[in-house]
Amino acid sequence: MSETFNADRLTRLCDFLRQSPTPWHAASNMAARLEQAGFQRLEEKASWQLTPGKRYYVTRNDSSIIAFQLPESELTSLRMMGAHTDSPGLHLKPNATQCSAGWLQMGVQVYGGVLLAPWFDRDLGLAGRVYVRHADGRLESVLLNIDRAIAMVPSLAIHLDRDVNAGRQINPQTQMAPVLMQSDSATLEQLLAQWVEEQHGLRAVEIVDFELGFYDVQPPSLVGVKQELVASARLDNLLSCFIGIEALLACDGSQGALLVANDHEEVGSASACGAQGPFLADVLKRINGQVGKGGDESLIQLIQSSLMISCDNAHALHPNFRDKHDERHGPAINGGPVIKVNASQRYATNSVTGALFRDVCREADVPVQSFVTRADMGCGSTIGPITATELGVPTIDVGVPQWAMHSIRETAGTKDVEYLTRALTQFLNRPTLS
Repeated sequence: MSETFNADRLTRLCDFLRQSPTPWHAASNMAARLEQAGFQRLEEKASWQLTPGKRYYVTRNDSSIIAFQLPESELTSLRMMGAHTDSPGLHLKPNATQCSAGWLQMGVQVYGGVLLAPWFDRDLGLAGRVYVRHADGRLESVLLNIDRAIAMVPSLAIHLDRDVNAGRQINPQTQMAPVLMQSDSATLEQLLAQWVEEQHGLRAVEIVDFELGFYDVQPPSLVGVKQELVASARLDNLLSCFIGIEALLACDGSQGALLVANDHEEVGSASACGAQGPFLADVLKRINGQVGKGGDESLIQLIQSSLMISCDNAHALHPNFRDKHDERHGPAINGGPVIKVNASQRYATNSVTGALFRDVCREADVPVQSFVTRADMGCGSTIGPITATELGVPTIDVGVPQWAMHSIRETAGTKDVEYLTRALTQFLNRPTLS
């Protein structure tokens, strides 16, 4: 297998990760890149006029995005890729302002399965979506990204908690409120008004509502003597979003291709813009009605002739915790994309879709690995089984191996970024799906 280290691609990846602290920022950055490549924006509320050979994208909730290219010839199948834009973290409560011991803090709620311990003593920024009301009563949504160290969750000194290294439980209600400033009178609303003016030039507006979360402002970096690793927040699963965009823009455009990046995977996908919602099905119906044969029967034929590759990172073999893996299924970082298998259907892979992906990797000269969780441990899941259940589309679950999944800072292999991009590009170019 050929080894590749694409420096330009890794630079683009690090820029994307740094500029995408929330699903709204990620979807916005993906949309900007698609438009630069000639993709046309569609609005769900408007009528669509699709043309064979053209490329389009559409968003829902501004946090989920679907991009697709139509073949010049008759549309008989779609090569689909799936990912998700959200990551676990600490989100603000609606009435977040709280003061303690002369310090302004923010009450937080946990989003997803957060690994809490790494959040202590980090330089935290704040980002998300804010709704403001203008003097004329008009509501406007703006993105906010305070990308500097404005907050921290300080640890308690070991002298005051001698048993902390013996495994103390962390209480997110009482122990995870970030500290922002020394004050017993400042409020979040005052700070938001200041930041909205600073970033958008909006004065005399009322803060009506918000969806905001803290994040680590330490930028992504390449790590290791030979830069074998990329370390960043939100690799799960912005890495898959990035690789999907890279493959879509690199493919030759000869086949029908689609990328969906859903929000809310980390909390179960049950939302209008999540994988369990109707977003992808709605888009497929409109595509089939415009450039397919139209009708329910032809839609089923299109879906059954297609394939979905659900891309979500896999658990890499950890050198300090080798016993956490089945000894024959421990994916190595920089060992190539991982096919994820689970007999209880926590992953959507079967022998049909697995064989096809192995063939794609062989054609792309890319190594491929397998992951099965230990039989005595539980298994996570992805948008793969949900998408397969909702649509009936043949699906496989794959991903780049990584360490520290759901930590505030995760680690993956630099070569694996190139491996999966090449495999997905080959998949999108493949004349047949059999």
